[in-house]
Amino acid sequence: MPSLQYILPIINVIVIINAVAAVITVFRDRRDIAATWAWLLVLIMIPVAGFVAYAFLGRKLPKNRLFRLKKETQIRLEQMIQRQRDELGSELMPADAVTSSVRGMVSLFLNSDGALLSRKNRVKIFTDGHEKFHAMFQDIEAAKKHIHIEYYTFYNDRIGNELLHLLERKAAEGVDVRVLYDPWGSMGTFRSFFKHLEELGGHARPFLGAHSAILDFRLNFRDHRKIVVTDGRVGYVGGFNVGDQYLGRDKKFGYWRDTHLRIVGSGVFELQERFIRDWNATDAEHRIEPSAEMFPVIKVKGNTSLQIVSSGPDNDGQQIKMGYIKMIMTAQQRLWIQSPYLIPDDSVLDAIRIAAMSGVDVRIMVPDKPDHAFVYRATQYYASELAEAGVKIYYYNNGFIHAKTMVIDGQVASVGSANMDFRSFKLNFEVNAFLYDTDLAKELETVFLRDQDLSSLVTVQDFKDQSFWLKFKQTFSRLLSPIL
Repeated sequence: MPSLQYILPIINVIVIINAVAAVITVFRDRRDIAATWAWLLVLIMIPVAGFVAYAFLGRKLPKNRLFRLKKETQIRLEQMIQRQRDELGSELMPADAVTSSVRGMVSLFLNSDGALLSRKNRVKIFTDGHEKFHAMFQDIEAAKKHIHIEYYTFYNDRIGNELLHLLERKAAEGVDVRVLYDPWGSMGTFRSFFKHLEELGGHARPFLGAHSAILDFRLNFRDHRKIVVTDGRVGYVGGFNVGDQYLGRDKKFGYWRDTHLRIVGSGVFELQERFIRDWNATDAEHRIEPSAEMFPVIKVKGNTSLQIVSSGPDNDGQQIKMGYIKMIMTAQQRLWIQSPYLIPDDSVLDAIRIAAMSGVDVRIMVPDKPDHAFVYRATQYYASELAEAGVKIYYYNNGFIHAKTMVIDGQVASVGSANMDFRSFKLNFEVNAFLYDTDLAKELETVFLRDQDLSSLVTVQDFKDQSFWLKFKQTFSRLLSPIL
C-alpha cells in the first residue's frame, strides 16, 4: 500500500492541475463576472464532475452558429414591412404616436430590437391547455397557404402525435408546413418522428441543425420560443409547449397553469418574421423567401396595440430583460408577476426592490413544487429576499404554474416565453408580446387574482421558520444562480 508521503503530493498535483484547467476553461470565453465566479466555484470545488457539468451548462454556442443567427438578424424583411406600413397606414405607428405613459417602452423596443408597434389587433388570452390547443388546431385546420410552428418542446406523446397527424394531413393538401423544435427541450423526439410529414412535402428541423440532444449535449442556448403562424394571419405566442404535461396529464405536476395569446392583426408580422429568421439560420438549403403571401394586409377591428420582442445569445442587448426592468420602474400602483422560476440578476432584483419600497403593490407568484431541484431552491432564496423588501410572495397550490406574465397598473402587460431568470435573460432564445391595452391588462389582473385564490401567501416569518438544512440548500443554489 502506497505510503501517505506519496499520496499527498499526487493529490496536491491533481488539485493544482484542476485549478489551472478551471481558470483556463472559464476565462477563454467572455462572460459576466457573476457567471465567471460561479463556474470557478463549481470547477474547483467539484473536480472532474464540475467539468462534466460545464460540458452541459457552460459551453458557448459555436461561433459559426452565432454568425448564422446574426446574419439572419440583419435581414429585417424591410420590403414586406414597408408594404404593410404603406397599406395599413396608421395601424403601424412610430413611438411618438402613442400616449406618453408607454412612449418610452415603445421607443426602447424600437431602438433595441427594431420591434414595430402594431395597433388594432384582436388578442385572446388562454390559461388552459385544452382551450389553447383546441383553438390552435382549428386555425391550423383552416390554413390554406402555410403553417409555421416553432416550439422548445414537441413531445412524441398523445398531443404531439395529434398535432403531427394534423400537420401531415395539411401537408398532403399542399399546405407548406414547417416545424422548428429544440432537440433538448424535445428529448425523446427524433428526426424519424417527422419522417412521414417530410414524405408528404412538409419540413421539420432541429433548431440550428443539432441532430439530437445526445450529439449536442448543451443545456444553454436553447430555442425556448413558442411561435405558431398560419397563413400570416393568425399567430400564437406564450408559455405552452407541445406535450401531454401541458394538458395536466402528468401526475407529477397535476393541473398545468400557463398563459398563451392568440393574435389576429398586423402583430402577426413580427412573429412571422421571427420564425423566418430562425428557420433560415437553421436550414439554408430550404430557405424561406419572404413573399407578399406570407405578409398579407390584415385589417381587423381590434383594440390591442403591441410589440413582439425577441432576445437571445446572438445579441447582447437582453431586450426582454430590459423591457421587464422598464415595466417594473414604470409601475406606480401595481406590479404583478407570474413565473415558474424567480432567479433575477442584480439589476432586476434591485428594480423590484425599489418598486416595493416605493409603495407599489408588488406581488410575485411561483409554483409550490419543483421541476428542477436547484432552480426551485434558488427561487425560494430570492423569494425570501424580496419578501423582506415588502413583496407579497404567493405559492401556487393548484398544480404547476408555468405562466410568464407581468402586468402593471392595469395598463401594460407582457406575455411570452421568457422566465424571470438568468437563463431567459441571457442564455436562451425567447420571444414575448408586450401589450398596451387596458382591457387586456385588467383581464390578466383578474386571472392573477383568480390564481391568487388558489395560492398561499408566504410571509417573512414563514421563510424565517424554515429549517437550517432547507436554508442551506437555498443559499447554495443561489451561489449557482448565474449558471442555472
